[in-house]
Amino acid sequence: MARRWPVGGGILDGMTTLKSKLHDDLTTAIKARDELRSATLRLTLTAINKEEVAGKTARELSDDEVQKVIAREAKKRREAAEAFDKGGRAEQAERERAEGEVLAGYLPQPLTDEELESLVAEAVAEAVGSGAEGPKAMGAVMKIVNPKVAGRADGGRVAAMVKKLLAG
Repeated sequence: MARRWPVGGGILDGMTTLKSKLHDDLTTAIKARDELRSATLRLTLTAINKEEVAGKTARELSDDEVQKVIAREAKKRREAAEAFDKGGRAEQAERERAEGEVLAGYLPQPLTDEELESLVAEAVAEAVGSGAEGPKAMGAVMKIVNPKVAGRADGGRVAAMVKKLLAG
């Protein structure tokens, strides 16, 4: 017999505010017959539910964890759009971009280059002030800056900025 997770009550009771917003928006999208939005939100909620039941015990994700799942889903859409573009499938690429835009509405505003540079510059000053230099400085700076930019800048973009500022 297949195991069924309780919908109301039980181990997965009491949704996080971001997750409940996703559910509410899904209901609205279904009622409005917005196929793109409802399909995107369904896939995202499925990814969140998979994350919640992964591991030995089912647990509820915090808003931060839900946001990480949404960011991961948005990144998948960007990568898929690039792959479809390279494969000459413009229609599918456009669909992936549109889904990514739906998900972007649930993520914090990305940092501008200037904001990112100022955060990285502060972290570089802090790391170098504590005696880090050379390749070790890169790791030290990343440890300092990553919590400050969490979810608001791509890791590769942050690393590139750190390298640029450490190089002088």
